[in-house]
Amino acid sequence: MPEADGQVHLRIDGAVASVTFDRPQARNAMTWAMYEALTAICTRLKDDPAVRVVRFRGAGGQAFVAGTDIAQFLDFSRGEDGVAYEKRIDACVGLLESLPMPTVAVLEGWAIGGGLAIATACDFRIATPGTRFGVPIARTLGNCLSMANVARLVAALGRPRAERLLLLAELLGTDEALAAGYLLQVAAPQELDAASDQLCERLAALAPVTQQVSKQAFNRLLHRDLPDAEDLIRRCYGSADFREGVQAFVDKRSPAWRGA
Repeated sequence: MPEADGQVHLRIDGAVASVTFDRPQARNAMTWAMYEALTAICTRLKDDPAVRVVRFRGAGGQAFVAGTDIAQFLDFSRGEDGVAYEKRIDACVGLLESLPMPTVAVLEGWAIGGGLAIATACDFRIATPGTRFGVPIARTLGNCLSMANVARLVAALGRPRAERLLLLAELLGTDEALAAGYLLQVAAPQELDAASDQLCERLAALAPVTQQVSKQAFNRLLHRDLPDAEDLIRRCYGSADFREGVQAFVDKRSPAWRGA
């Protein structure tokens, strides 16, 4: 991939695979090429019995992933574009979620939008004290999440906190995320590498078949009878408000919402 499109790197050390989102100049905001690379990496890892743990991290120390690159939405002109986009992201995040081995998200700085979706699809999360979590689309873009991503947020944080993220566009800090059980651990920046290594070593030492079937059971519970939401996505991405939100974001101004 060209450097401007960002990189997603894979390194395997023994039983631990490390995946790094590398676009620090844009807070690791995901481009289409980065989503494709992540999909390819997860496809490779899912059938590798030697890998016992997968760790995800953002490069640069300032962000895990600060969402999807907003400029890519400038080409969207109708609701069907949003439906196709959410299906594309669902396929990628769903593949990550379905990896048979435990997954760990190592979080620093911003875990926003698509970054929060990726982190929430992981089994465990550790973070530095300054990390912030959110989906501030009611304040920024005027779009929406897929039903699968809403279900993950509700399962991980509870409906009241998910409502604060989606309806109030609030950001959560590490203290609240830890208290909610969303985070397994909070570690100082200088201790994050050691904490991550210790967690991966602990996970890699346990029974892999038990871990695999337990993950499948959790995922079946999460996705059972999940209702269709294409009509909601189509309405949101087809709205004038969404087009205004994207243009305002690119223009670095506040959007003027009209409710249409």
